[in-house]
Amino acid sequence: MSETKSHKQAKNKAAGASGTTEKPLSGRRRLDAATPKRATEVERSGSQQRLEQAARRLKSSRKPQKVLQVPQHDMGDAAKAMKKLGVKGTVKNMAGTKRKSVQ
Repeated sequence: MSETKSHKQAKNKAAGASGTTEKPLSGRRRLDAATPKRATEVERSGSQQRLEQAARRLKSSRKPQKVLQVPQHDMGDAAKAMKKLGVKGTVKNMAGTKRKSVQ
């Protein structure tokens, strides 16, 4: 399935000038965006299973900063998914105006 316009925009913004999009991970997986210190996953579906998959990809990125970017109404579920899998990082809304820290 092809990416939506908003997903591509969020990915490109997260990568910035120095980063890359679609960074390869082990097991034929890809990370949405990566800079030298930050890994970013964009998950717009809101499904618990997809949020957990995104959190797993962040965990295997081995970057010191991990960001899961979701629509604002899914921020609570995304934080739960990260906590369940033991991923420390940040959950951000799509606009970047709100953030939650996950310990």
